[in-house]
Amino acid sequence: MKIIRVKQVIETTGLARSTIYKYIADGIFPKPIQLGARSVGWVEGEIQSWLEKRVQSRDTPEK
Repeated sequence: MKIIRVKQVIETTGLARSTIYKYIADGIFPKPIQLGARSVGWVEGEIQSWLEKRVQSRDTPEK
């Protein structure tokens, strides 16, 4: 398991920092884990899974 910081999440997803936190508040993005008093990180596998679901939903035709 690898923990990535917000800079890597931004680079991986292409989302802005504010969008990431908005999506977290809306319940549509993986929540970070607390690493220290003022630092958080995300489980890399959760971010990859979230991206894969986005691609799958793009490729699934709407009914």
